[in-house]
Amino acid sequence: MTRDLFPNPGAARTAGRLAPPSHEPLEFHRRLPAYSPTPLVDAPGLARRLGLRRLWVKNESARLGLPSFKLLGASWAVYRALSCHLGESLEPWADIGDLATKLAPHAPLALAAATDGNHGRAVAHMARWLGLEARIFVPSGTSPARIAAIESEGATCTVVDGTYDEAVARSAKEQSERCLVISDTSWPGYETVPGWVIEGYSTIYWEVDEALEALGEPGPDLVVVPIGVGALAAACARHYRRADLDRRPALLGVEPLAAACVLASMRAGRIVSVPGPHNSIMVGLNCDTPSLVAWPDMAAIDLFVAVEDERARQAMRELAGAGMVAGETGASALAGLEEVLTGPDSATWRQRLGLTPEASALVVCTEGATDEASYRSIVGKDPTQVRP
Repeated sequence: MTRDLFPNPGAARTAGRLAPPSHEPLEFHRRLPAYSPTPLVDAPGLARRLGLRRLWVKNESARLGLPSFKLLGASWAVYRALSCHLGESLEPWADIGDLATKLAPHAPLALAAATDGNHGRAVAHMARWLGLEARIFVPSGTSPARIAAIESEGATCTVVDGTYDEAVARSAKEQSERCLVISDTSWPGYETVPGWVIEGYSTIYWEVDEALEALGEPGPDLVVVPIGVGALAAACARHYRRADLDRRPALLGVEPLAAACVLASMRAGRIVSVPGPHNSIMVGLNCDTPSLVAWPDMAAIDLFVAVEDERARQAMRELAGAGMVAGETGASALAGLEEVLTGPDSATWRQRLGLTPEASALVVCTEGATDEASYRSIVGKDPTQVRP
């Protein structure tokens, strides 16, 4: 099998039924160091090849000093978790130094997380900003480059002999009065913090709205989102299926063929786990089980596609050709879009998604070159040689 597709028969039932996301996380992020909206890149060459009027790429390869979007969810979740844990508001504050000063009397405090790389580094980065300890747990097979990046934030990084789910289980044991677990996935009894992670990702889509409005462009006809445990996909669904939105695009979710836990769960009609080992190069999507808190929102996604690694490699090279650096996970949304629009039965899937030659699509490139050696071997050049 080189791909798997699942059209969601129940997606239409969620249209217009979700509460609008709050702008509060966006206002929070605007106070973080060096905040600026990430670029919304028009990729006309890719659009023509895919038979679209426009292809927009929300490029998250550099976000708040890190090479991925993950700090958006991690920072908001950490902020909310600390406030609840301490039983007091952390307002008012003007910058991250103010927050660190407010937390200093409560030391020692630590943060813990499991990760395939980017989420854990984001939690560690937030901990460093706030003067907290960070304990990060990764599954076996995590690349040395990603471990080194986590440790560069001053965190300890422990390799767990097992899959991502087993790393999550290990990180959960760290919860105490002096250590808060900041997970982007959820399980029974642990749903609040992952819900805040989802809220944090809403900033991406509010920025897209603002950028398109400034360009005089309508919203996209199709939005493509990569799926690991589903936090970003849930944020996407909440934004584009909210009750106050008149123009509702089709939604396409993308997973690696080797770890398509959400597609398998949607097909089964309930949450199921896909046993490992998961060895896709799209490492940020190598997940066993969908997030419990994200699961209901992902029912709004119209079509799920699972792709093989070669699609991601191809997408990395194509994004480089369009002047954007994308890691293996970062290129996954484009990889899934290409599979649907250029693979077998593409005419059928275009019709099902309501795409005409005048349609526009939005993909989120979720990371840059988080493993530069791997990037060079796939793209054939150093990331610094890629020019807009």
